[in-house]
Amino acid sequence: MTSIAYRTADVDGLKIFYREAGPKDAPKLLLLHGFPTSSHMFRDLIPQLADRYHIVAPDLPGFGQSDDPKANTFDSIADSIERFTEIVGFDRFAIYIFDYGAPTGLRLAIRHPERITGVISQNGNAYVEGLSDGWNPIQAYWRDPSAANRNALRDFLTPQATYWQYTHGVPDTARVSPDGYTLDTHYLARPNAETVQLDLFGDYQSNVALYPTFQAYFREHQPPLLAVWGRNDPFFLPPGAEAFKRDIPNARVQFFDTGHFALETHAAEIAEAIRAFLG
Repeated sequence: MTSIAYRTADVDGLKIFYREAGPKDAPKLLLLHGFPTSSHMFRDLIPQLADRYHIVAPDLPGFGQSDDPKANTFDSIADSIERFTEIVGFDRFAIYIFDYGAPTGLRLAIRHPERITGVISQNGNAYVEGLSDGWNPIQAYWRDPSAANRNALRDFLTPQATYWQYTHGVPDTARVSPDGYTLDTHYLARPNAETVQLDLFGDYQSNVALYPTFQAYFREHQPPLLAVWGRNDPFFLPPGAEAFKRDIPNARVQFFDTGHFALETHAAEIAEAIRAFLG
């Protein structure tokens, strides 16, 4: 039976919580979660991979059990996760990137391409064509960062919105455990969480601005890439997954009949795809 350790690391004064499993001498796999969740989203995936890989799954700064970031920006989050990988001894590793984990992990890749052995993107977008109309309120805030446009984004932080993110596009919602969205709702209610998340909504435009740089990294370095995608994601559309093949012709793209949080319903199938991909 897989044993998972629950640890914290001091990253330049920030407490970063993480889950760790697998043999220390095995190939390394870094799991990066997204909004509004935490490393808890990997609870079903880790046991299915830890016999073969050394897995570390941190809570990003501002999420879960980790401290808030030093600045509410994706650059700051990536800075802390980069230092985190160095502290825990991840010198060469594959990355699993989901949602906010994508701009975080891809920042690590463009800074240190020699460290990245492969990319697994589960609804982790890097192309404009992957953005749905669900981003319209956030894009309105980018164009006009007024108090009214900022306040409109608070709707994304409600328990109802979190539940919707977990269940939209899922053919059988009885397969979605309430544990994930209930825990996320708890973390979103912690002190200062609203400010952090609203600031990150505003800063997400920095990720879109980096899309050409991420794509140039794909073309130049041709990292092995697997896209495992919830086809019915209301935020990141299938064309965003298919676009990887434009820059990495050998990329593998696999769709599942589910929504944004594909691991909630298809953890076993995604684990099987990862094992076949990483070899």
